[in-house]
Amino acid sequence: MTRKDFALQSVCAVAACAALPAFSAKGKPMKEIELEKLPYAEDALAPVISANTISFHYGKHHAGYVKTLNGLIAGTKYAELPLVEIVRASAADGNAAVFNNAAQTWNHTFYWNTLAPAGTGGEPSAALSAAITAAFGSLEACKAALADAAVKRFGSGWAWLIAEGGKLAIVSTPNAETPIVRAGVTPLAVVDVWEHAYYLDWQNRRADHVKDVIGKLFSWKAISDRFAAV
Repeated sequence: MTRKDFALQSVCAVAACAALPAFSAKGKPMKEIELEKLPYAEDALAPVISANTISFHYGKHHAGYVKTLNGLIAGTKYAELPLVEIVRASAADGNAAVFNNAAQTWNHTFYWNTLAPAGTGGEPSAALSAAITAAFGSLEACKAALADAAVKRFGSGWAWLIAEGGKLAIVSTPNAETPIVRAGVTPLAVVDVWEHAYYLDWQNRRADHVKDVIGKLFSWKAISDRFAAV
């Protein structure tokens, strides 16, 4: 065999190995976590969230979490789990690298599906409206409390409307932290206050961004459907 033939054979072998599926710790082919498609076009949330921001936030940051996560879980016990269980298991294990990328993947998918183009988000269902009134006094008071939690979140993180024990509440979490690790808690809506979520469009005006996201882009139909499933 000539040196040229050997080099060509080596390149082909590497390519073949790269094409093989990843495997879990038990030797089963791994089903990779996928980057879910946006439920709307990249420019559909403008001018509150521009297509430029979406291209970086979804196309770079969110996609990056998914890619990194798949690399981290290949060949481990997490490879056989659905995303939500990867989040919970890695939190329980104290596996920060897997948790951060899994939770950010889940949080972002939930965030995109909390939003809808302006004018299409509908209104809270009767059941959700009653729960909001019981917890906050009015829908406007609920929005204001959520906005306050989002604006006051120091550094990067999230502000959530959750259901727990049949009642609504608002919590904020730092970095990748997420309410889904708490038993009995159902997230209903979220605002992303990592700087990459708004800085290209709003610079340091986090409060203005948050107000418009909640007031103009929330999909109350989606939020109501989540509450109905509690």
